[in-house]
Amino acid sequence: MKAAVVTSFTAPLEIQERAVPQPGAGQVLIRLETCGLCHTDIHAAHGDWPVKPQPPFVPGHEGIGIVEELGSGVTERTVGERVAIPWLGSACGECRFCIDGRETLCERQQNSGYSIDGAFAEYAVASARFVVPVPDGLSSLDAAPLSCAGVTTYKAIKVAHVQPTERVAVFGVGGLGHLAVQYARIVGGSVIAVDIEDEKLDLATELGAEHVVNAAKVDPVAAIQALGGADVAVVLAASPRVFEQAFSSLNRGGRLICVALPADQEMSVSIFETVLKGISIIGSIVGTRQDLAEVFALHAAGHTRIIAETRRLEQVNEAIAEVLSGKVLARLVFEY
Repeated sequence: MKAAVVTSFTAPLEIQERAVPQPGAGQVLIRLETCGLCHTDIHAAHGDWPVKPQPPFVPGHEGIGIVEELGSGVTERTVGERVAIPWLGSACGECRFCIDGRETLCERQQNSGYSIDGAFAEYAVASARFVVPVPDGLSSLDAAPLSCAGVTTYKAIKVAHVQPTERVAVFGVGGLGHLAVQYARIVGGSVIAVDIEDEKLDLATELGAEHVVNAAKVDPVAAIQALGGADVAVVLAASPRVFEQAFSSLNRGGRLICVALPADQEMSVSIFETVLKGISIIGSIVGTRQDLAEVFALHAAGHTRIIAETRRLEQVNEAIAEVLSGKVLARLVFEY
């Protein structure tokens, strides 16, 4: 099979021919149809974060494909079923986080395309319990970005507890941001979209944002405060400066939802303002299997749109350069 492999944090990915993996106990073999390119895949390939994956490895955690073989003991899935391989590759199922519905906080979790090989390949093995069925009527092209960009922003809006008519500022309109705009609208939020590309801001308006702010042309804090301030700020741009701007844009009682993971990990906020204004700073990490099932159901019901362009796996390094340029409108998806 063909796979895109990280051999070094300082080298481009290599397209290699590998043997088709065999499913072990509790696993399924999946023939991939699509896989989205997430910024996390780029961080993984470059070794940007403190806990680093171990090369060689195959990135990819927005994989959609068909179950072709069942490992021993598998009863949850069937051959021919279409499933998603999300970021949460597995969790222990026994710790207090798994038991109370916060499986993405499990300390023994495995992550697709990071600690275990992912979906930048024609075939992959995955835990039968942690792949998520894809509903009929939902294309594999759309399902791929929903498996991370969708479930991540859906969960961010969930933990923000957005109330109808509250102003929600979405910092970074792209693969994640174009979905965050839609989820905030679904729960009744009034969306302010912030980016530095007019084309992305035009897309945000098309998807329901009531206001847009080009942070390359105006001070986003002043612009948002002129609109009445934000009750919720969701940060999807990988820059500490953007986190600080988002914090400063908040009203009293506001919630800063931290989603993006910059390589430079420190931001500066005022303790005085945090306390006196009653601001909450909340970290939100992807979503559970149930969250992803809900994301798929919303899309199948026609409540969201995916903006994506396709690429071939052989174009992986060019695709990464496109994403890093900031010019990609929303999501790039590899089709096999």
